[in-house]
Amino acid sequence: MFRLVLQEVLLFALPFLGFAAYLLLSRRPVWERTHWDPQWTRLVLAGLFIVIASLVMGGLTASRHANGYVPAHLEDGRLVPGRFE
Repeated sequence: MFRLVLQEVLLFALPFLGFAAYLLLSRRPVWERTHWDPQWTRLVLAGLFIVIASLVMGGLTASRHANGYVPAHLEDGRLVPGRFE
């Protein structure tokens, strides 16, 4: 679960990292607020778009199971553990 959350956080951070790389390559100070303030809205929207697109693509391309999970149940007085079929 932690890996999935970390993956989405890193995908959200991609536009910010890309903008910081642009500032470094153009030899501008990265920590100066005058460069970041006009770009916050665009960077947040780009990060949200990337995260939503990754979630949609993951949902569309995920493998599907024909049957699914069979929960634990009693058969002839014996407990049969749950399993995937």
